[in-house]
Amino acid sequence: MNIREATTQDFEDIWPIFHEIVSAGETYAYDPQTTREDAFNIWMTQPHKTFVIEEADIVLGTYYLKRNQPGLGGHVCNCGYMVSAEARGRGLATSMCEHSQKMAIELGYRAMQFNLVVATNRGAIRLWEKLGFEIAGRLPKAFMHSSEGLVDAVIMYKWLAVL
Repeated sequence: MNIREATTQDFEDIWPIFHEIVSAGETYAYDPQTTREDAFNIWMTQPHKTFVIEEADIVLGTYYLKRNQPGLGGHVCNCGYMVSAEARGRGLATSMCEHSQKMAIELGYRAMQFNLVVATNRGAIRLWEKLGFEIAGRLPKAFMHSSEGLVDAVIMYKWLAVL
């Protein structure tokens, strides 16, 4: 597996992963009808950096890293991770999360926050906790799940910097 910074051309391989996950309406708050153009802006333009994880030049997953808040909150970053359905269960999310923490520190961030982890996404919550994130808060009925209706979401946080 290789994790590298994404190029504009990589969006051809990122788009099917993004579309598959977002259109399912189960884990990301983006509109399930998000257009390719809007997805490019969300995933490639707005973040500080975007990465892909690949094997034999095939993109299997992707993540973005961006500032969570401007100004006095700018030392905290936010990440979003996506893995193609065919590649799930192979540890790619773990690898990308570990990589993102190293990149965050290199880029000068001191903490990482996940703003809206859907409570029904128990596998992700378990993984983030295993990687040192804590649930900082619970947002009742904050996510409109495509099949389960209104469900809770959690905010997860990890301090990265050594004091």
